[in-house]
Amino acid sequence: MNATLMTVLAAAALAAKTIPPPRPVTPRGPLLAQEQATIEMFRRANESVAYITTLVVQQDIFSLDVFEIPRGAGSGFVWDDQGHIVTNYHVIQGASSAQVTLADHSKWNAQLIGVAPDKDLAVLKIDAPAAKLKPLAVGTSKDLQVGQSAFAIGNPFGLDQTLTTGVISALGREVKSPIGVPIRGVVQTDAAINPGNSGGPLLDSAGRLIGVNTAIYSPSGAYAGIGFAVPIDTVNRYVPQLIAYGKVARPGFGVNIAEDTVAKRIGVEGVLLINVARGSAAAKAGLRGTRRDYDGEIILGDVIVALDGKVIKDSEDLYRFLEQKQPGDVVAVTVLRDKKRVTANVKLQEL
Repeated sequence: MNATLMTVLAAAALAAKTIPPPRPVTPRGPLLAQEQATIEMFRRANESVAYITTLVVQQDIFSLDVFEIPRGAGSGFVWDDQGHIVTNYHVIQGASSAQVTLADHSKWNAQLIGVAPDKDLAVLKIDAPAAKLKPLAVGTSKDLQVGQSAFAIGNPFGLDQTLTTGVISALGREVKSPIGVPIRGVVQTDAAINPGNSGGPLLDSAGRLIGVNTAIYSPSGAYAGIGFAVPIDTVNRYVPQLIAYGKVARPGFGVNIAEDTVAKRIGVEGVLLINVARGSAAAKAGLRGTRRDYDGEIILGDVIVALDGKVIKDSEDLYRFLEQKQPGDVVAVTVLRDKKRVTANVKLQEL
């Protein structure tokens, strides 16, 4: 039997077989009330979430031509109908320009308005018409409870408009900002947050903004069950200042301090002052920085050991204390100088 005849017989046998019909679909009934609420919440909030791509300037080593190349991507959300977009500072850090893609896939060149690196927050502005801008409803983080539902919307791995669900896992966490300053009061959630979700909103079941997704805890760099968000009460305090002034009025002494590792290495417990800026609040109060004597020997500066009577063991204690203060507040600064404790009143300056 030749190959052609075998092919003809096989085709005839196949044609003789009866293909069974598809199985009938079983009606599922209405969606659960919780599912319907989540779908409606996403439908409303989804219009407010943006996809942010950043570019960086690079020069061709042969032609010396300057051009922009993609640097990274992240998420953001519409803050108001004036075109302000909130995201993470680390999303736009080091970028020469940024582009915002809204939920309707329209693309807009963005202008950087202001940054708060110590809170990992940034504000961009686009010239989109108000009709395209759907600001999120703002909630509060002071009354959040562990166990309540949490929803994250963003663009993980470039997959736009992705919803992940979970709960508030813990409150009052602390994570490091991109510049090493601790961010206090951070919200922990098990709603999946992956690369690209950064800068996107964390919502409650009413669709209100309760945080800005900022970081994950993961050995691999991908989702591992623990994500963090800057609480909305912090965001709502900082963003208006960034819009108005481009920065946040932070209180300080006008000093440079030693790294904690350096201080510990030389046996110092507290915050060692390296330099006291001329005319600064610290200088006016008589605080001293580290210096060299005529023989070139290093003379350690003042070591801050207490603020308003509260023990200060390291720079994180210092940052936590200043977090609660405003420029113009007067603080009793206790330093260790020549093995003696000296206290001076310092009027905090704006940094």
